[in-house]
Amino acid sequence: MSAVCLSNWHAAEEPKFTHKKKGASIVSERDDGAWYVISVAAVKAEVHEQTLRHYERIGLISPARKGNSPHSPRLYSDRDLERVMHIRRLMRDLGVNLAGVEAILHMKDRMEQMKLELEQEMMRMQDQHAAETRRLKDIIERLQRGSSS
Repeated sequence: MSAVCLSNWHAAEEPKFTHKKKGASIVSERDDGAWYVISVAAVKAEVHEQTLRHYERIGLISPARKGNSPHSPRLYSDRDLERVMHIRRLMRDLGVNLAGVEAILHMKDRMEQMKLELEQEMMRMQDQHAAETRRLKDIIERLQRGSSS
């Protein structure tokens, strides 16, 4: 078996990976991490290749694809492999079935999305606060100059 890893692949033309989301259209995605073909990903995640295919079919993972065709090779990121190992731990250590795993992962994904949205809102509010603070300092400065004249 030959190991194929496309790590930090940089070329004159950036590779175009597509990521298939369950119930959504294909959207492009690019990550600077390592990418593994299914045979290598299976070895790294300590599962059979068919397990990865099954997890993809039922929507638990969504590997990137090199190209737009559904027959394009699957490319798994380190994040995909971490997710597979998390699935296996839930099933093995906690006895959770695939339906339970799906619910847990959906809630986890939603919480991560909410966290990102909250962080973005916090940054927006901090920027707004900084701008308002500058505006008020300018007003105070102008008032102080006006009263000392």
